[in-house]
Amino acid sequence: MGRTYVLPICQAAYNNDFNEVQFLLERNSNCLNIQDSFGGDTPLICACKKGNNRIVSYLLKRNADVNLRNKKDRTCLHYAVRKRFTFFDYVLIIILMPVMLIGYLLMVSKTKQNENLIKMLLRAGADVNATDFSGNTALHYACKMNNQAVIPLLLQAHADTSLKNQDGETPLDIARRLQFHSIESVLRKNS
Repeated sequence: MGRTYVLPICQAAYNNDFNEVQFLLERNSNCLNIQDSFGGDTPLICACKKGNNRIVSYLLKRNADVNLRNKKDRTCLHYAVRKRFTFFDYVLIIILMPVMLIGYLLMVSKTKQNENLIKMLLRAGADVNATDFSGNTALHYACKMNNQAVIPLLLQAHADTSLKNQDGETPLDIARRLQFHSIESVLRKNS
């Protein structure tokens, strides 16, 4: 289910099929940074869209280019920051909420996985200030999604809080508009 890619390695990265990704790269190392013809996604972007950390780690160890852009001008970091809980994650959390600790631990685990994904990309040299087709950086998306765990990571990597998107908004403007006061406070301290 989900997305279908033309290139088998992109599909395998998206589907979290580690063995297939490994097999395809061993067979042809030139497909490490190949871009799918449909949307221009690379295997690394595909893995980041789904939060497939093991595959991301493997691709980074093979020196995948963290700054390649797809046809929306987005990098893997844009997708890692935009990653949310899946519908299935929410269902599990709701089902497990009566057993409060399990639901809470699942939420914490998923959040930590996403933080680790972003840390990996930043350590690998992802351009924290890369803008997409609408002028948004990873910090813009983190603010839009009220992602309080990721914002400090981006700021530590020297995310520029003054960059404006095509709507003329900085990340601080977005936090103000959406009334995310704690994010607003963090951004003000770093301005």
